[in-house]
Amino acid sequence: MLSHPPLADMMWVALLILSGLARAAIPNAMLRGMQSLPKLSAPQRSIISPNGTALDITTVYYFDQLIDHDNPGLGTFKQRYWMNWECYKPGGPIILMTPGEVDADGYEGYTTNDTLNGLIAQQQNGAAILIEHRFFGYSNPYNDLTSKSLALLTIQQAIDDLVYFATTADLPMPGGDAVKPGQAPWILIGGSYSGALTSWTMVNKPGIFWAAYASSAVVEAITDFYGYSTPIREYMPQNCSSDVQAVVAYLDEMFMVNDTAGIQTLKETFGLGDVVHVDDFANALQYTLFEWQSLQPDVGPGAMFFQFCDALEVKNGVSAGPEGWGLEHAIYSWGNFWNITYYNSVCGSEDAETCLGTYNASQSWWTDVTVNNPGRSWFWMVCNQVGWFQVGPPEGQPAIVSRILQPIYDERQCVNMFPEAFTCPPQPTTIQTDAMYAGWNVNVPRLFFANGLRDPWREATVSADGLNKPSNPNMPIYEGDGFHCSDLITENGYIDPTIAVVQEAALMYMKEWLAEWKPNA
Repeated sequence: MLSHPPLADMMWVALLILSGLARAAIPNAMLRGMQSLPKLSAPQRSIISPNGTALDITTVYYFDQLIDHDNPGLGTFKQRYWMNWECYKPGGPIILMTPGEVDADGYEGYTTNDTLNGLIAQQQNGAAILIEHRFFGYSNPYNDLTSKSLALLTIQQAIDDLVYFATTADLPMPGGDAVKPGQAPWILIGGSYSGALTSWTMVNKPGIFWAAYASSAVVEAITDFYGYSTPIREYMPQNCSSDVQAVVAYLDEMFMVNDTAGIQTLKETFGLGDVVHVDDFANALQYTLFEWQSLQPDVGPGAMFFQFCDALEVKNGVSAGPEGWGLEHAIYSWGNFWNITYYNSVCGSEDAETCLGTYNASQSWWTDVTVNNPGRSWFWMVCNQVGWFQVGPPEGQPAIVSRILQPIYDERQCVNMFPEAFTCPPQPTTIQTDAMYAGWNVNVPRLFFANGLRDPWREATVSADGLNKPSNPNMPIYEGDGFHCSDLITENGYIDPTIAVVQEAALMYMKEWLAEWKPNA
């Protein structure tokens, strides 16, 4: 039912778990930790409409979306969407979701009861829609992804897209021209970045969507996002964490004293002696940690992350204690894992510098401006508005990520990707983003937040450590033991009872909130 795509290959902003970017030929780790929804395609079962006819939920519909909401005279572009009205009865809600920073084709499962979206539709006799985000997939205002075109890829334009669709679209189902907000209750749902977009829309455009559900919603834009590694360190096997910390500390110590020979020896142990710059090597060490983001409750011990920890911690059939085996064995076994298993997974036949280096701005990764390149579109948003650079933690905190990695490492790559827009490394406008859309200070009615303790994006959500944001019936905040967006997938509730609690609470609140809705006079 649920497919787990490989993490997109870049270290950034960890944002798009969802895209099917090829692992090889991406020199930048930024996108390896890209956040995103688990991909969920249409189920194999037949889907029948209320009038008894077969319903093909993979049918693509097109909406004439404004190119620029601040200048409607520029005209429109074709925005793709998919729809399922198998459960719909007049008076039921319209449930809208964008999967965010991906090609939306292949996410049609989010209109079915394989997901929370469809469970709400089933309970409330609603219809579910999946709409593609501007500048992702084939919903593009212009036919390229140059900096000039991407100037219209902003949070505000994305919010305005959702609102304009809800208030003007005539939907393809019977009666679909008479279900606009005010005529029918609309529910906005999102996960990961699109979960944040859900919260930001409720803040910025109140009164359009009656209720909303935000899963693993990264509501707080953060430039120096070292918190990405915190849940990983807390919940990965302790012996594995201990040994990773030992290797990272060893690298950082050599860097501090400029021990270039020692660093070269370490790189060669990993088969990465050809990686020229030490920050690119430090970033490559983070790659295995990004595998955590693809975990879900139904993932077994064969997952790449657990293969990695087993390679470090199981010696002659014996597992290390919580302190690990120590530095010497950790270097040998982690290096061996890269050489035997992981290098081919990440780089294929490419040499290490081509695959992992980030200093050659002439590589096609940086210069390709063709559409349906989610890494490029996401990079634009990261460089400009949201940051989320996955970097090493401050001194004094445990580190499974090297402190060599600081925001400038990612900001420099913004210039590689968009030299027309940035003559020097930009600082994302995270303070302005959080001021405009409330960030952690969100306080709007009928917005349900669902988070996971094991989600590496947790520290940008309303369940971040130390935030202690109170849950209340007006804006409930629930947290299960899940990973990234686990609560959106129905099956995960069968596997993990803590996720079932979150899903059941969401359905209860939606039922209560929808009972309060009244049509406009």
